Amino acid sequence: MASDKFSEFGNYDPGAAFSLPRAREIQDRGRRQICPQAPKNFHPRLIAGADVAFPRGANLAQGAIVVLNYPELTVQETALAQLPLTVPYIPGYLSFRELPVLLEAWRQLRCDPDLILCDGQGHAHPRRFGLACHLGLALTKPTIGVAKSLLTGRHEPVPPQKGAWAPLMDGAETLGAVLRSRTNVRPLYISVGHLLSLEEAVAWTQNCLTRYRLPEPTRLADKASRRR
Repeated sequence: MASDKFSEFGNYDPGAAFSLPRAREIQDRGRRQICPQAPKNFHPRLIAGADVAFPRGANLAQGAIVVLNYPELTVQETALAQLPLTVPYIPGYLSFRELPVLLEAWRQLRCDPDLILCDGQGHAHPRRFGLACHLGLALTKPTIGVAKSLLTGRHEPVPPQKGAWAPLMDGAETLGAVLRSRTNVRPLYISVGHLLSLEEAVAWTQNCLTRYRLPEPTRLADKASRRR
């Protein structure tokens, strides 16, 4: 069963007003605690996808976590949660809008996923602390950022074949990888969240690909998060 005990990065007072200086402090402190190395004997059997949607016309966040077994990639459990939005939309600080409802969904899980793929950024973030980093630290779980669009950094052209990838760079710093998940389809932006190296993050993303552009965990979480 998934634990409902979170680290300091997952402990929020839902009634507290959002503070930008406090959010920056959390990001600065958090990015220094990210570990780009997998746990010893890491062999995930349950892989989760996590995504958040914002229903039109409602001041709500709806979070979904879909858990699949590996390597079969069949659904084992789905958890949905809704919470009122209390954090404004501020680019670079979106994890503060999305994390609380994902933690609420996590509390509902009966199983305990070994790895989480997040629909969003990890290290490939202006402050090096996207949703995948924030969630990984909150849960103390290996996480991967699987983003559909570029937020920051530059990269060379990626060959059109499925499985090709190029480093995502900011000067001399490697932020992530630009991965072609299907031949002649727009690439994905993969980055470390927590407790995995970039090479492992790319490999596990590829392990979860089927015939779609998105890896199966985040594809199904995206669909689930939009349910009415």
